Amino acid sequence: MDAHDPVSLAQALIRCRSVTPEEGGALTLLENVLGAYGFDIHRMTFSEPGTPDIENLYARHGLQGPNLCFAGHTDVVPTGDEANWTHPPFAAEIHDGVLYGRGAVDMKGAIACFVSASLRVLERRGGALRGSLSFLITGDEEGPAINGTTKVLDWLADREERLDACVVGEPTNPNKLGDEIKIGRRGSLAARISVYGKQGHAAYPHLADNPVPKLARLIDRLSSPTIDEGSTHFQASRLQVTMVSVPNTASNVIPGEAHATLNVRYNDRWSRAKMEAWVREKCDAVAKELHAKYSIEFSGTGDVFLTSAGPLVDSMTSAVRMATDLVPKLTTGGGTSDARFIYAHCPVIEFGLINETIHQIDERTAVEDLEQLTAIYEHFIEAYFA
Repeated sequence: MDAHDPVSLAQALIRCRSVTPEEGGALTLLENVLGAYGFDIHRMTFSEPGTPDIENLYARHGLQGPNLCFAGHTDVVPTGDEANWTHPPFAAEIHDGVLYGRGAVDMKGAIACFVSASLRVLERRGGALRGSLSFLITGDEEGPAINGTTKVLDWLADREERLDACVVGEPTNPNKLGDEIKIGRRGSLAARISVYGKQGHAAYPHLADNPVPKLARLIDRLSSPTIDEGSTHFQASRLQVTMVSVPNTASNVIPGEAHATLNVRYNDRWSRAKMEAWVREKCDAVAKELHAKYSIEFSGTGDVFLTSAGPLVDSMTSAVRMATDLVPKLTTGGGTSDARFIYAHCPVIEFGLINETIHQIDERTAVEDLEQLTAIYEHFIEAYFA
């Protein structure tokens, strides 16, 4: 394996069966590669009751600031039925210029690219940069995300080690490399609503209180309104009901309670607290109208954030233009990533491969894209430290 070659390194990483929460040898592989080039390596395992122990890696080259960090994850989602793959998911085979394998896009391919790019720049500069290069690699992004990036960031804070800027290598491009740079993400809020009634026989509804129609009315009210019209950098906020359930197995029994789960993706017109208040206000109004008794529990996976124009965004934009002749859009759409934890510590953006096949059978990326992404990262590192 040649660590300067992103294709060779990506193949080696894909062959590590690091399905969440297993490390699978992927972090050990990176530790060996980076250690050979003088990086200061830290391996750490974090634990939390009720969640699997997770291995993480932090590596840094240099002591002075600014500290430019590349962040990513070596854990991957399950393969599904491996018999349905055209090429074995952990064989990392190349056919007709395309690399197949679980994690090829999300996101071992990008890790290989930014590691190879960093080694090339360090070699050209004789190991001397006007700052430091670091890598924050977790094994918990596809899992609960409890014992991964967020705890590594706390560990860094405890030792008073600062990140000045960060690039997360998540796949960001919808059609071709250079389409989009993610400069923010919407907030994500989940809620579980329970409406309570009185259980009874379906033949005697006057002796019962059916919570299902009340929950249905509540769902309709929540789903109907337009929350907002969007903002300068973000699309409109949206609420989606994702699950409805009734703890009942008999068709002739009116249930005593009914439940619904919803998810809200909200823009920078809102904070989590304001969005929770909006949802609760809607529920209170329906409950008062229908004389319904209900409860609601909220959970969130990340607040909204936006990285403003500056050296980080400008350097990546310039690097994409130099390598592809494209002017990337600065966008905030899509789901969440570990950038939702990093933004509180330093400016963060996301840029990686084409996201068309993430989490799919036959996940794959063009070899040409791996080579071009490495070139983009090289230009970016040079531009940032310039």
